Amino acid sequence: MFKKILIANRGEIAVRILRSCKELGIQTVCVHSTADESSLHVKLADESVCIGPAKPGLSYLNIPAILSAAEITGAEAIHPGFGFLSENADFAAMCKKWNVEFVGPSIECIKSMGDKILSKEIAKAAGLPVLEPIRVNDLSDKEIIEEVDKMKFPVLIKASAGGGGRGMKRIDSHDDLLPSISRLKTEAKIGFGDDTLFIEKFITNPRHVEVQILADKHGNVVHLGERDCTVQRRFQKVIEESPCPVITEEKRKEVCESAVHLAKHVKYDSVGTVEYLYDQDSEQFYFMEMNTRIQVEHPVSELRTGIDLISQQIRVASGLELTIEQKDIVFHGHSIECRINAEDPETSAPCPGEIVHYHRPGGIGIRVDDFIYSGYVVPPFYDSMLAKVIVHGQDREACLVRMERALDETIIEGIKTNKNLHLRILRDSSFRGNNYSTNFLTKK
Repeated sequence: MFKKILIANRGEIAVRILRSCKELGIQTVCVHSTADESSLHVKLADESVCIGPAKPGLSYLNIPAILSAAEITGAEAIHPGFGFLSENADFAAMCKKWNVEFVGPSIECIKSMGDKILSKEIAKAAGLPVLEPIRVNDLSDKEIIEEVDKMKFPVLIKASAGGGGRGMKRIDSHDDLLPSISRLKTEAKIGFGDDTLFIEKFITNPRHVEVQILADKHGNVVHLGERDCTVQRRFQKVIEESPCPVITEEKRKEVCESAVHLAKHVKYDSVGTVEYLYDQDSEQFYFMEMNTRIQVEHPVSELRTGIDLISQQIRVASGLELTIEQKDIVFHGHSIECRINAEDPETSAPCPGEIVHYHRPGGIGIRVDDFIYSGYVVPPFYDSMLAKVIVHGQDREACLVRMERALDETIIEGIKTNKNLHLRILRDSSFRGNNYSTNFLTKK
């Protein structure tokens, strides 16, 4: 087991990783930008190192600065969390070159499964159903139009290196097709360093279902069930829950086993998530992508199984074999997560500023992953997520009641948040009745 880990991230995920490290007896080093000097992860870490100015490109994406921080503090491993460098194969390769363990899957898995086009080919070869993509960068404008006409509108443009809901756009007509491709290429180049785009058929009544995978370096793979992430705004997840309330036990078994099969097929060796679109009309699952990192919504699976995914990820990265077999994983009740963001609930515009007062909810079945406190100043440079409120109950209805209570108890004064948006969703008859798709919030 490692003795010291550097956490190359910020916000609630940095605090989350830090807590697991402490329970494993591992010392922690947190890096931070000048804008995050007063952040909670800096206050709680055993050591902290400032790695640059506020802008992410000069700090949290500054690979030389992060590796230098690992060297001067003697950190044996780097945990990237999610976002930033978590799925950057070049960063993982640099860690290996500097003899620092990257807490994540192999470089080969990051490259192959992190590429949304290549991962579809791999999944298809492994026998998983996929939505066949149109490779935009390989075609002329005329050929793109011809291929889209064969596929028929609506279609979805995606950046191959994208993630977190970025680099995606639904297209309903020819008028919007080529201009959107041009704009998304530019955005993808700036945001991900790769302007590769592809187009796939847009399923009009889908659920977004993902399977949590845990694998070691010895060929052992288990799943921790599926999560439903259908409630989204601009392809960014808003609410996640487990189990998916609209699939049968037969379908659940099918999709979870297919995710394990794919992980074994690519020799996956960390935590990861296999994501699917579930067409509610045809009751068919389609492989969408694989996230080669810990997910924002991982606490949903932790509450249902009692398994600490971050601790398991660290153990696996150190070379230890899984001590958990599939038969040992027992699923209890239902769990729901709401992401609390510093944003205008109507426009989704970020709302940085000082949190004058913060009170987190409590009571049985409630977990809060956060990094904020009264007097904390939310900087304008990063993702707007402040906290995740996660509840667990005997069934979905119990969770909905408990989440309403938890949100009512959550007090964040001084800035705007999306708390009331969550409450409106929870009280919506379509949501409570499971009569919705990924288009749910676009109709509100």
